[in-house]
Amino acid sequence: MTEDGRLAGTTVGGFLDSLAARVPAPGGGATAALHAAQAAALIGMVARYTSGPTHTDHADLVSGILADAEAARAASLALADADATAFTAVTDAYALPRTTDEEKARRTQAIADALVGAAGPPADVIRTAGSLVTLAETLLPVANRNVVTDVAAATEAARAAATTARLNVEINLGGIRDEKVRAELVGVAGRVPEVVDRAAAVEQRVRALLR
Repeated sequence: MTEDGRLAGTTVGGFLDSLAARVPAPGGGATAALHAAQAAALIGMVARYTSGPTHTDHADLVSGILADAEAARAASLALADADATAFTAVTDAYALPRTTDEEKARRTQAIADALVGAAGPPADVIRTAGSLVTLAETLLPVANRNVVTDVAAATEAARAAATTARLNVEINLGGIRDEKVRAELVGVAGRVPEVVDRAAAVEQRVRALLR
């Protein structure tokens, strides 16, 4: 990680060193967001190869996909940073004093608030993963066949983002008191099987093209 704690700008090796270290963050949440960023980057790469004279009929469509993929990549990197910040807030809340009843009440509330915050970034990763699979589904029929396997690779990365992020949503649910927030998070987590199925369908379509 960079000195300011941001994922963007760090090296792959630096991120992996931080991930392997005995520190609260980055962890699974940042990993999920990075999966999504990689999915977005792959879609962007395929879109850039799907250009030129042989792809003029779909230029506007591909241009829109590229713009959406670039936005998703930036958002995913930001979510990795947000996840690390939110999880640090959870560990800070658990470290609050609990000697008096007042301190215990303050600590309990701080933990509940921090868990809501910690569940937010992975929930957004799930949403982003679903959007990335949609982009892949749209791009596949017109994609440059020389890089079509990267469309499937993108959906596999999006699938990993969604399933990993779901774990990070679910681990925070037990301590969330707000039933409305809890229900919303359960609903977002419930979208993951559909994302997984759609990602698998794209992979199967790509593999059929290779035969």
